[in-house]
Amino acid sequence: METSATLVLVLLVLFTFLQSVVNGFDSCPHTYTIINPFKFRVPENQPYRTSYHFQPPQNWMNDPNGPMYYKGVYHLFYQHNPNAATFGDGIVWGHSVSYDLINWIHLNNAIEPSESYDIISCWSGSATILLDGKPVIMYTGIDHNRHQVQNLAMPKNLSDPFLREWVKHTQNPVITPSDEVAEVDNFRDPSTAWHGKDGKWRIIIGAQKGDQGRAILYQSEDFVNWKLDPIPFYATDNTGVCECPDFYPVSINGTNGVDTSVESSSVRHVAKVGYLRMAHDYYFVGKYLSDEEKFIADAKFTGTSLDLRYDYGKFYASKSFFDYAKNRRILWGWVNESDSERDDIQKGWAGVQSIPRQVWLDNRSANRLVQWPIEEVENLRSKNISINGEKLVGGSILEVSGITASQADIEVLFEVPELEDNAESLDPSGVDPQLLCINAPRSGIIGPFGLLALASKDLREHTAISFRVYKTSNKYVGLMCSDQSRSSLQNDLDKTTYGTFFDVDSNLRTISLRSLIDHSIIESFGEGGRVCISSRVYPLLATGNDAHLYVFNNGTTSVIISKLNAWCTKEAEIGSLKNMSYKTC
Repeated sequence: METSATLVLVLLVLFTFLQSVVNGFDSCPHTYTIINPFKFRVPENQPYRTSYHFQPPQNWMNDPNGPMYYKGVYHLFYQHNPNAATFGDGIVWGHSVSYDLINWIHLNNAIEPSESYDIISCWSGSATILLDGKPVIMYTGIDHNRHQVQNLAMPKNLSDPFLREWVKHTQNPVITPSDEVAEVDNFRDPSTAWHGKDGKWRIIIGAQKGDQGRAILYQSEDFVNWKLDPIPFYATDNTGVCECPDFYPVSINGTNGVDTSVESSSVRHVAKVGYLRMAHDYYFVGKYLSDEEKFIADAKFTGTSLDLRYDYGKFYASKSFFDYAKNRRILWGWVNESDSERDDIQKGWAGVQSIPRQVWLDNRSANRLVQWPIEEVENLRSKNISINGEKLVGGSILEVSGITASQADIEVLFEVPELEDNAESLDPSGVDPQLLCINAPRSGIIGPFGLLALASKDLREHTAISFRVYKTSNKYVGLMCSDQSRSSLQNDLDKTTYGTFFDVDSNLRTISLRSLIDHSIIESFGEGGRVCISSRVYPLLATGNDAHLYVFNNGTTSVIISKLNAWCTKEAEIGSLKNMSYKTC
């Protein structure tokens, strides 16, 4: 009966698609301008293709561009090479829409190279909702001279909630690089605009001058004619180009997000830049003085592990937006591959987007953020396994069986022993946590303990997400690690081990971990989302139903699994000609 119902649904969608081809795509929001699923295929037997992380049907994807919410529909634009599984010329703005940020319908490309000002490629940018409710996109075009210029595009039909067609502005390019502040080939990725108290719009654009990375401020009264502020809004020496800058307010009271243009005593501001040279996104919390066109960060960039990052693994070119429907700030990030270009060509695709994350200011510390997977991902949870009050003595390992471990959502709360007498001493000054994760002895006192994800039965393959606890001169710190060194028996992979420090509350004596596992990506959120690490792994043995999940403790003291819940996650609907219901796991 279930098979028959599924067949009917598939035939119904196929009929809709073929009818659209014959009749032409009209403005009805239920007649999708969809990508032809028969044209875009990837090879079969794809153990590393994800089940609930966003991917286009095939080929290369990188930065998320200008996500937004418009007339009840979420839009994701993304950098896409429609012709190859590698980056190159001819980059377009791919476009997909969703009602819940989890299940997506692929539409035709929103912006493609066509004019002298973007004929080589249409690179990253952002979407802004204007005061009259109309959306507008500003994007970087690579022009016929390979200079980087900024262009505008507007929807052709505002009554279409899917915004399937976009029209380029007749005055493009609206911003060209000034020799005074930027190099012609390092001037890109305009941010979402904010509207100031003086009635002017403002954006920042990533740039480089010499070896100084910059975010350049521009102002406009009409969103077409822009004036340069010659003093960089943000700058760092000896870093190379700043990419994909972002600037937004966060409430100091609670987890709700606020509109990008809000200025008040109840918010702080976040500036984010990506450094291409390091391929990391860094953020800075501080004070925005709009009258002086100045942002004063609580801390300066140091180029050390003290700098705050959204994610201490693979996560770059991120973009946030304010979700008016649920009053929250949502963050996307590109998670690139860790295999070879040859592997990507063979797979027929490269790049995934992170699960969208809600972002807010940490109530323990007003100068850092908390990130957590959006609540909608919990709708994918299926079969559940629970473990409560289980003691893990030193050197023990416990399998979490009964779920599909290659496609899972796990939340676990560890209770650690009394810290004063057990925590090892550490002077964290000058210590790189990533190197500590690599070089620390296999067994400590409190830790390492955590999860072994995408593990083979014989443990020859596994990715360890773990914690250790240390005592410093005035507090306790945790070390969170994601160790990919044994993630696969394959060679020619990036198996970097990632790590970061975080503060441990000695009164609670608990540490939490949530991990989203999806075939070749593991997103881990430590201590309630105060630290995050994402990784890409490609096991040979631990794939599909042959993947296993374990909880372990390699410390000499016992830890307790206060509570653990593991869910098999259903497959999200990402495409347009798949079953119109969640696939079970």
